[in-house]
Amino acid sequence: MILTFTPNPSTDATLSVETLRRGEVARAISATREAGGKGVNVAHAAAKAGRSTLAVVPCGDNDPFKLAADRLGLPIVTIPVEGNIRTNTAITEADGTTTKVNEPGPQYTPNIQQGFLAAVDAQKDQCQAVVMAGSLPSGAPADLYATLTRELLSRLDNSVLVAVDTSDEPLIKLGQQLESGAPHVLKPNAFELAQLVGADGNTLESNASNGDYSEVIEAARTLIQRGVREILVTLGGAGACLVTEDSAWAATPPPTDVKSTVGAGDSSLAGYVMARTQGLPLDQCLRTAVAYGSAAAGLPGTGIPNPDDINLEQTQVIAIDS
Repeated sequence: MILTFTPNPSTDATLSVETLRRGEVARAISATREAGGKGVNVAHAAAKAGRSTLAVVPCGDNDPFKLAADRLGLPIVTIPVEGNIRTNTAITEADGTTTKVNEPGPQYTPNIQQGFLAAVDAQKDQCQAVVMAGSLPSGAPADLYATLTRELLSRLDNSVLVAVDTSDEPLIKLGQQLESGAPHVLKPNAFELAQLVGADGNTLESNASNGDYSEVIEAARTLIQRGVREILVTLGGAGACLVTEDSAWAATPPPTDVKSTVGAGDSSLAGYVMARTQGLPLDQCLRTAVAYGSAAAGLPGTGIPNPDDINLEQTQVIAIDS
């Protein structure tokens, strides 16, 4: 089972327009609303692939979010909270440009942490991976992911993969506490990796798009030296890079008609974790990650791909001498 935790889930609304101009009226060509949030999207991709999965979310029983998750056929465990789940709105233009407006969600309460750990304890005999992903709700301690990582490492067998995908202050706090408990897998994009090591994200991504992954690898290795086993760095249109203690690979995406980048990084992580828990070699895990992320980018809205959408054959992986 792949168990995910999304402490600040959302109902994802996607509006498609021809062009968005600030201060002007934009008329939507299409509109969708789906249960979302980074961990929810990972679980959704796993469910679509026929994998056993469970999404743990803070959510009231009568919240519209729960109904949206039910429509997806997504197994969830809810942790009671006050107030409704937030709505995140993505406005996608015809050229693939996406603008996001994210609402605040319900306030954090300690029962969210307790409820998540209780769900892990109930499923730990079935768990192959636990993925914690997304922003934190208002009022949550900034080091919540660091605290939960330590808890998971103490409660779970070492064979259970623990992965984290977050940004900004929660990511920085996690990075500051790696020596006391590092996740097995960390999935930053170039800008999040830069946040952790004091680099420039534009430079990392630009160099990677030109085939130079040396700075990405160097930055990732500083985190590996502090306890993380695998760093999956998503690089937008340049694909992704996977770095371990003694190896590194880069993968470039297949030809993709980009419709929306919402959910692409989540799909990449889902592809990686699914391949990883199937025991595939790490380079093939990276190939699967990039194929999943590219397939998601080719779908409208929060596009979560099916296995049939994945183009593994044209996803190229190269080993990097590091």
